[in-house]
Amino acid sequence: MHIVALGWMFVALLMGLVEATSPDGTLLGAAITLVLYGVLPVGLLLYVMNTPHRRRARRRAEAEAAAARSEAGDGSA
Repeated sequence: MHIVALGWMFVALLMGLVEATSPDGTLLGAAITLVLYGVLPVGLLLYVMNTPHRRRARRRAEAEAAAARSEAGDGSA
């Protein structure tokens, strides 16, 4: 999945470069192109695709915390 995001960012970077170097283009237009076609979509895609990993990590942390609480409760009683 990361290779797709990397490829898309490369394309968006080239689009911004063309926008900046064209006779009618501006640096502001290039920055807007880079953000709207590159950073925002790729960030959203990576966030959505990483959701199962975050969910597993949260459940693992909760299970470890519950195990630590139960061990602390068993040792002190």
